[in-house]
Amino acid sequence: MNSRYTGYLFCALAMLGVGSTVVVSKAIAAGLPPFSATALRFAIAFPLFVLAMRWRRVRWPRLDRRDALLVIAQAGAGSVGYTVLLISGMRLASAADAGVIAGTLPAVSAGVAMLALGERPAPALLGAIVLATAGVLVCTVRIDSFDASDAFAAPHAGGSPLGNALVFAAVVCEALFILLNRKLRTPVAPLPLSALMCGIGFAVALVPACFEKPWNLPLDASALRGVLYYALVPTVLGFVLWYAGAARISGAEAGLTTALVPVSAVAFAALVLREPVGAAQLAGVACVLGAVLLATFGRRRVPRGAG
Repeated sequence: MNSRYTGYLFCALAMLGVGSTVVVSKAIAAGLPPFSATALRFAIAFPLFVLAMRWRRVRWPRLDRRDALLVIAQAGAGSVGYTVLLISGMRLASAADAGVIAGTLPAVSAGVAMLALGERPAPALLGAIVLATAGVLVCTVRIDSFDASDAFAAPHAGGSPLGNALVFAAVVCEALFILLNRKLRTPVAPLPLSALMCGIGFAVALVPACFEKPWNLPLDASALRGVLYYALVPTVLGFVLWYAGAARISGAEAGLTTALVPVSAVAFAALVLREPVGAAQLAGVACVLGAVLLATFGRRRVPRGAG
């Protein structure tokens, strides 16, 4: 198979795995507290990344104090924060709505870079932010069906404003991860960075997980299978597929495959969870897809000196 097509295939499969996390988080949220699930995810994934490092003879990076603190902040935001907020949000949010929100990451990342770094984005990036915002609003704001008392209700298919807000906060955490990675003075290769994120993420999540006392909860096999899947497929296998694919195609081409996240999440919600997918979600997906395209190509036009 042509190397370029192989790259597209690997990146696309990695993004399908990312899209599936929205659905699997629904099962995890029903049976495990968020910090306990997060700690278990990293406890499974971390030794696999360490084994991969030994197999490839990759050494741990040597970081100064500033970069070490940035890596810890990355793990807190992008690893623990993202997973905890996503699982917490999925107790309330519709998987279809959450999939659309998760797909706004490229545009949210551009917005965070604007606010935090003072970057001057190209008009295409501004358009991406507007489109992504419109996509979220279209699929999540339903004034005629809003009930304030429903926001804190038990899990249900229709979603809630609070659940959607938690999922969006998870996306912001992932955008902060990307921003903090750009601030590292010592570049860290993807494999040791992934291992560090899992190891530090486990250490950060472990203490609050102990306060959740998961050992007192009834065993939920579905939630445990969900955590195992999250650790092995989107986390470990997703890493392998993404970087194997990204090595064969350009950054812009790899970025385009992120458009599969909202599409796959909505499809999984309909096929696996049997959630109804209406015109609002389809319109939201269309807006987010447009935002991904604009963010991908607009990023090319940002001056190299920015940030």
